[in-house]
Amino acid sequence: MQTKTIQDLLPLVEQPSRYLGREFNTITKDYNKVDLSIVLAFPDLYEIGTSHFGLQILYHILNSHKKIAAERVFAPADDMAALLKSSSVPLSTLETAKPLTDFDIIGFSLLYELNFTNILLILDLAGIPFLATERDDSFPVIIAGGPCTSNPEPVADFFDAMVIGDGEQVIVDMADVWLEWKKSASGSRVDLLKAWSNIRGVYIPSFFTPSYDENGFQTVTPQNESYGKVKRAIVSDLNNISFPDRPIIPFGKPVHDRLRLEVSRGCTRGCRFCQAGMIYRPTRERSMKTLLDITERSMLTTGYEDISLLSLSTGDYGCINSLMEALMNRFEKEHTAVSLPSLRAGTLTPELMEYIKKVRKTGFTVAPEAGSQRLRDVINKNITEEDIFKTIQDAFDLGWQLIKLYFMVGQPTEVQEDLDATVDLVMALWKIKGPKGRKLKLNVSFTTLIPKSHTPFQWDPQISLEESRDKISFFKEALRKPGIKVKWQDPEVSWLEGLWARGDRRLSELLMTAYNKGCRFDGWSDHFNFDLWQEAFVETKTNINFYTTRKRAMDEPLPWDHIDSGVSKTFLKEERVKAEKGKTTADCRFGECMGCDVCDFKTIEPKVFDDPGPSGKTSPAEIRPIESVYKKVKVSYARTGQAKYFGHLEQMRLFLRAIRRSGFSVKYSKGFHPMPKISFHNPLPIGMESEEEHFFITVTDDIKPLDIKESLNKQLPEGLNITACCLALSKSDRLESDIASYRITLKGVVFDEEKLKAFFESDDVTISRKNKKGKLIKLNLKDMITDIKLVDPQVLLMTIKPENEKSVRPTEAILRIFDVPEKDIRLSEIVKLKVS
Repeated sequence: MQTKTIQDLLPLVEQPSRYLGREFNTITKDYNKVDLSIVLAFPDLYEIGTSHFGLQILYHILNSHKKIAAERVFAPADDMAALLKSSSVPLSTLETAKPLTDFDIIGFSLLYELNFTNILLILDLAGIPFLATERDDSFPVIIAGGPCTSNPEPVADFFDAMVIGDGEQVIVDMADVWLEWKKSASGSRVDLLKAWSNIRGVYIPSFFTPSYDENGFQTVTPQNESYGKVKRAIVSDLNNISFPDRPIIPFGKPVHDRLRLEVSRGCTRGCRFCQAGMIYRPTRERSMKTLLDITERSMLTTGYEDISLLSLSTGDYGCINSLMEALMNRFEKEHTAVSLPSLRAGTLTPELMEYIKKVRKTGFTVAPEAGSQRLRDVINKNITEEDIFKTIQDAFDLGWQLIKLYFMVGQPTEVQEDLDATVDLVMALWKIKGPKGRKLKLNVSFTTLIPKSHTPFQWDPQISLEESRDKISFFKEALRKPGIKVKWQDPEVSWLEGLWARGDRRLSELLMTAYNKGCRFDGWSDHFNFDLWQEAFVETKTNINFYTTRKRAMDEPLPWDHIDSGVSKTFLKEERVKAEKGKTTADCRFGECMGCDVCDFKTIEPKVFDDPGPSGKTSPAEIRPIESVYKKVKVSYARTGQAKYFGHLEQMRLFLRAIRRSGFSVKYSKGFHPMPKISFHNPLPIGMESEEEHFFITVTDDIKPLDIKESLNKQLPEGLNITACCLALSKSDRLESDIASYRITLKGVVFDEEKLKAFFESDDVTISRKNKKGKLIKLNLKDMITDIKLVDPQVLLMTIKPENEKSVRPTEAILRIFDVPEKDIRLSEIVKLKVS
């Protein structure tokens, strides 16, 4: 029988929890009460997409509207994508498992150029034509937003509309227009696009016609003179826009598994290579009160153990010292860590250092970008070698042992002396010593500069593939020292990224050709296949050097000229001239306006806050606590249905965060990284259900076991259910029997009774496996299976006991005894039975 939904395929994939949906804080609506349905699509794996907070913001804003339902979809991994294709199952959303074609709008987040092939993957698996010109009104409207739309042209042919700039207000305006348009039965899709084109920040590619001159330069001609430029949408005040205080808690292990607080948006430091520093201007900070209110509400609804402060330059946030003090005072007693991303050299003040001492220390990141002061002035980095040394020495003194350094190669005017200076700088930092002569460990990363759109370097060439390889090889050899680890981005990856960042509409054919050849997840080293891309270059006659390694004239039309980022081309040209002369430009936050033209000083201008200074309050963590009395309790739970797809570590996190949301006072271990005193019995493998499992947790004496059961069940996902909770009365009560009974139910096939008879008649039925040391060991199933019987041809009962501290899983046993195909074993239902 043909598989009908993505849920039926879960037993056959490696990480099924990616596709479960129904995570804590998800929103599912009654479609009988909804007028507009939107899919938020992220063209990368679940654990990457769920770490992007912009998606959470849009999800929150859209679902706050009673008449709008927003759901999510991510690019499926190779195993799931292949199964969807072979089974003719359409890609569906996480919340309701509805096919994407059932929705009104699909909105893609475009954060990284090397995810572009995954746009086609999602459309392909959904059964939606790639090109906008090939889609009629029966298909959803396809839109996109994100930093890659700063040059939308390479993928413009695939989208009906694209959002340039901040999306919070634009997406609401677009939804309102759609709702009004839908009321008009005679309204065509073109009418909708015309109405959308009146919204600031909305680009309609079909309303611009590309043409190419004898030099191959693209120019786009607007069909309507009044719609000749698309101005970037800018949120003038972050304090006035909605921010999610119930963010979705992903399953699995997302890249950023913590509460994220955007303290500010935009940066006016003016690094000339940095696209984000240009396209997110001006600097707009959230007030400290707003941030503390968001944090207070969010911690109650998430159970996170970490808070991360996000911005392009967190150390520049005006209230950083007081914010750190307030967060530490409020959350340190709850064993919540506050972490900072990379701090700009020179922003580590003595006050901030005092708070950072209490922060959980992993790696500390500094980005000098260039080794020589000359080249740092060219790129307007505005930090000195003294700043770099002082920052790293301070970090070392504060307890960081691993320092991460970031540099770029291929910057304008770069010569060999600049590369030598980078080596000298790293070697000098490597010699820094801490207490008792302890030395630093350095991770030094190199990437090739991509001169991106809307930056002063947009006219400059990207260095050739050969030159990029040579420079990185130079650093790999020159920094071959113990304690220094050199990392780098593959020059071929950078070259391809440069193509998509600087290309025009002719590249749509290249993208489709590469996708059809099998290119997917090009930003992942284990997926990137440059040979396939080279084949696609040849077939489509794409001259990659035309887009990457060619210097562009200042008066040459650029593919993104019709996109107005707010920063004037005049300012960018002036900055490029200053770069050539090695002249720097100051940050307008700390002085006069530098004339980038992004501000109108009416609604759009820098919004920063002055630090109110120390509160004078004593941190609760510094007050000697009254010693609590604790007790250990035994918690019993069942794992059924889709909960069987949780891995052991992610299931532990689900329980721990449920406990934190429940507000129980739990005993923590001592030491630098305190952990709650909780212990689980032997982990269940993915795909196995259980009628009863146990864990033990130490709580304060005032907590009643019944309250634990009732409270946790309100916080756990479907399929995890607390069945009992009682005091762990004795040590023996805390010991678990390793003898386990299972019920195995096959689907579509049967157990061979003759093979079971052969097992009974044999004295020796062994399986072989390697131990942790790689030594081959043999286990005799006759010694380990104490009971086995067929209930009917598809149902088997089996009891297994360990032998010499070695055990086998029921899947191993039925594979050996009955020779059941692995696929049928994975599709079977395996339940660990409750001990009588």
